[in-house]
Amino acid sequence: MGNSSRATLVWFRNDLRLTDNPALVWAVERGSAVIPVFIWSPEEEAPWSPGAASRWWLHHSLAALDSALRKQGLRLVLRSGRVLPALRRLIAETGAAAVAWNRRYEPAMVGGDERVRESLRASEIAAESFNASLLFEPGDVRTRAGRPFTVFTPFWKACRTGAPVRAPLKPPGRIAAPTAWPESASLASLELEPRIDWAAGIRAAWRPGEAGAHTQLRRFLKESLGGYAEGRNRPDRSDTSRLSPHLRFGEIGPRQIWHAVRERETLRGGGPARSAAVYLSEIGWREFAHHLLFHFPGISDAALRPEFAEFPWRRGALMRRQLTAWQQGKTGYPIVDAGMRELWTTGWMHNRARMIAASFLVKDLLVDWRQGARWFWDTLVDADLANNTLGWQWTAGCGADAAPYFRVFNPVLQGQTFDPQGRYVRRWVPELEKIPAKWIHRPWEAPRGVLSAAGVKLGATYPRPIVDHALARGRALNAFAQIKRRRGGGER
Repeated sequence: MGNSSRATLVWFRNDLRLTDNPALVWAVERGSAVIPVFIWSPEEEAPWSPGAASRWWLHHSLAALDSALRKQGLRLVLRSGRVLPALRRLIAETGAAAVAWNRRYEPAMVGGDERVRESLRASEIAAESFNASLLFEPGDVRTRAGRPFTVFTPFWKACRTGAPVRAPLKPPGRIAAPTAWPESASLASLELEPRIDWAAGIRAAWRPGEAGAHTQLRRFLKESLGGYAEGRNRPDRSDTSRLSPHLRFGEIGPRQIWHAVRERETLRGGGPARSAAVYLSEIGWREFAHHLLFHFPGISDAALRPEFAEFPWRRGALMRRQLTAWQQGKTGYPIVDAGMRELWTTGWMHNRARMIAASFLVKDLLVDWRQGARWFWDTLVDADLANNTLGWQWTAGCGADAAPYFRVFNPVLQGQTFDPQGRYVRRWVPELEKIPAKWIHRPWEAPRGVLSAAGVKLGATYPRPIVDHALARGRALNAFAQIKRRRGGGER
């Protein structure tokens, strides 16, 4: 195959970009032909194979990457099946002498990466992996005693006072192509898109791919960064970055975001500087999530705090009906329902709404946090195992640096505080559109005339609350007290 006899395979995964891609840069610097490849192998990610919304995004992100590569005279070779045999077949077909990839840090991936590296090197194939998805290697950030951090504030301080975040790598200029290309599966054959098209709302809300990521970053820097510190908790505003799905699929890297935000800081001590620091701490929270999952690989399926293994989560038919109501955005609590409907329609939910909805599930309904984590995993376009796990364990009070279990969000007060005019609720729960702001977060307390004028009939056009929050809060605190008594002590 001409110059492909010394080719380098670049194995793309959750790094679907050309800029700041160290594996791609290394391959180009070898001076031989570059063959980009993506291997669809969901069984190797089990039990956390990509969910439906993630698969939709992946389909379009792969198409965008292939388009970008074709502008460079390349193409993306698609294969499916187990990774190592697929790579070996490609090596045999192309005569490739090297394979480069960017690391993943999920438990199912870490061991697999090492097996691929060892097997290829044993066959005298150069095999190199790089960090493209995190600011810092999870194993490099430790306490003075050499242990993993389990509290965010000292973790983030250690990160910020350590080695500086390196500048992002520029996209390669000219990339050598092979004189002939190996066979590629079609994107459609991977069957990533749903057979029944439920993704219209997601399509309308997002533009997957590296170009879409950069467009979103520019919008955030120009329009929202300055007010992020105050506005990030307001789901009725557009003051968040909405970069999470682009980060999840590596269409943009955290180093690119870090330096872009730093460059945007023009005022020291003012609003923009404070907002930049708050936003970058959210990037730090993402780092912390991956740090925890790397060092405590069991936490995606079990609470980090062992006492929660005995927590009396509810079971039975009523619990299942209430879980379904939560999933469908029909709990009778407007701010919860708005968040869940935004999720179902767009594949994304505002972070404050995520916290409120998650708290309602695990505290008000006493549904096991793993049920919520699974639902988010299947419906979020930014479903990231580390972030998803940390978020749910934080809300449930059973993980590292967790919110105290006795912090039970009141969905009415949360709505009144962070959606005071009800704009977010009106957008996603249109049956309440005409309810005055005074009542929109507690329509069951509204006078009959107000409901009638708004065309709302509780129990018919909009559900009554499926649980009384005050009673549910007491039940949750009693449940927590049970595991404290069983453990014979107070909270750690």
